[in-house]
Amino acid sequence: MTRKDTKVINIGGRKIGGGNPVAIQSMTNTKTEDVEATVAQILALEKAGCEIIRCAVPTMEAAQALKEIKKQIHIPLVADIHFDYRLAIAAIENGADKIRINPGNIGSEDRVRAVVEKAKEYGIPIRVGVNSGSLEKNLLEKYGGVTAEGIVESALDKVHMIENMGYDNLVVSIKSSDVMMCVKAHELIAKECPYPLHVGITESGTLLSGNIKSSVGLGIILYQGIGDTIRVSLTGDPLEEIKSAKLILKALGLRKGGIEVVSCPTCGRTKIDLIGLANQVETMVAEFPLDIKVAVMGCVVNGPGEAREADLGIAGGIGEGLLIKKGEIIRKVKEDELLDALRNELEHWGE
Repeated sequence: MTRKDTKVINIGGRKIGGGNPVAIQSMTNTKTEDVEATVAQILALEKAGCEIIRCAVPTMEAAQALKEIKKQIHIPLVADIHFDYRLAIAAIENGADKIRINPGNIGSEDRVRAVVEKAKEYGIPIRVGVNSGSLEKNLLEKYGGVTAEGIVESALDKVHMIENMGYDNLVVSIKSSDVMMCVKAHELIAKECPYPLHVGITESGTLLSGNIKSSVGLGIILYQGIGDTIRVSLTGDPLEEIKSAKLILKALGLRKGGIEVVSCPTCGRTKIDLIGLANQVETMVAEFPLDIKVAVMGCVVNGPGEAREADLGIAGGIGEGLLIKKGEIIRKVKEDELLDALRNELEHWGE
């Protein structure tokens, strides 16, 4: 199975699976009961490029808040449920576009069935989620600890349980903080599961370590044609998750659009504050819906050549830089005017 072969699932108007583009997902870290704060964060995430958002629903108040949150946002809303099946039912009744449950911690089969029947009534998908940290005792004993095989068996057991209840509007996620275990688990389940897969390296860590682990794991999985939605799980501002997810998809050729910034690593030849400038440029270009490449280069050795290969570029000199557009040097610009010069070119791009 690859993403083009999976069942198409509709999440609040967003189709995943069946060859549809890989969707970017994140999760709010506000208290869902605080509607104003949660909506504000979701709107910021939407602007950054988030396409599906998940909210924790630990209380009945949170479940009821979904109704008001839904009125003020523009992307599908997923309710994250653990332990209490009544919260899942309430979340569905209050407008969740999908619910995420681990049937293993919802309780008895009757309680799972009650959730499935409510999802069936409202026609919304269920994401069956299994994490390496929630593996059942019998599977831990069978496989001698947490393994990719155990994670997959656990997930498929739960999928089959829901299928036997007459429902197949499903998305599956199997996550581990162990990158290579996560990769192997996805390779195994892709052969046996017809449903779209939500992919991520769970509890991947802080901005630095989390990005590296997520990039490696997601890169290997997505490159094999596996995965239909992704989340880069980071300990920090969810906006960083969206930035990283977009870059991962673009690096793999799975997403186009937006300005790509390339910059040199700097060396002793650099005579301008290239590190500061490159960071400013990367932030600035997010405002422009252009599908072009911008190069920020530090010196005259490789700078002019690299900048000429880009659509727009800077080649640094001593306190100044050459501004290069479509392979041609336009003019020299003082260092403190380079950012404004780039912005001006972007504002008038295509004229």
